[in-house]
Amino acid sequence: MTYTPLELGGKVAVVVGGTSGIGRAIAHGLAQAGADVIPTSRRAEQVETTAREIEAFGRGSLRITSDVSDRGSLERVLSEAIAAFGKVDILVNSAGRTKRAPTIDFSDDDWNAIIDTNLTGTLRACQVFGRHMLERESGSIINIASLSTFVALHEVAAYSASKAAVGSLTKSLAVEWSSRGVRVNAIAPGVFRTALNQKLLDETERGREFLLRTPMKRFGNVDELAGAAIFLASDAASFVTGEILAVDGGFLASGVNQ
Repeated sequence: MTYTPLELGGKVAVVVGGTSGIGRAIAHGLAQAGADVIPTSRRAEQVETTAREIEAFGRGSLRITSDVSDRGSLERVLSEAIAAFGKVDILVNSAGRTKRAPTIDFSDDDWNAIIDTNLTGTLRACQVFGRHMLERESGSIINIASLSTFVALHEVAAYSASKAAVGSLTKSLAVEWSSRGVRVNAIAPGVFRTALNQKLLDETERGREFLLRTPMKRFGNVDELAGAAIFLASDAASFVTGEILAVDGGFLASGVNQ
């Protein structure tokens, strides 16, 4: 029996939404595991910074902006990646947005913007990069789901609906594409402290409830998502597809915690 290593040497990854938060942490992890990584997002200065960080790990990268609402921009990322590296083996879809408000008052514009970024944007990237992977009969796609793929969170109905749909889309694409060499999985992050949510987590009842429902009794560090991404991207996961891997400190297993 041969052992399939958890390493990504020789592989090329594109991380959409890969220049901040969860996406940036995953981009770093993939690079540290041996992949050349193209972190892309809308802001050129963030792309430049993150690409430079990838190169500091001794890996190749590119500086290309993209917007998941613009299919042409995703096609440009693919074209430049192929020109530079010859292929794309791994796609991570981490672009996302949310807004908290009572659902009764939620506007059509806000609803549509969240659905278009989180769900339709994920689909666009899967279509653009998936076509290339299907032609090569090889590839791993990792979508970013959420706790709200499985449970409701108060006053974020649009986000929750979009992420539930990302889970369903992940399974649908796995059913369609896995026999052709393209695996499709998702990661469902639990609650991770970032610069944007630190005040919410540390100073509100909502944050205290999140902590109460997390059996590990702490919030996650975004770097703790890298291992799940490396596994799903690697040949060690060659028979894993259609899965939604929760990295949540036990949140989804939680019932009564005291």
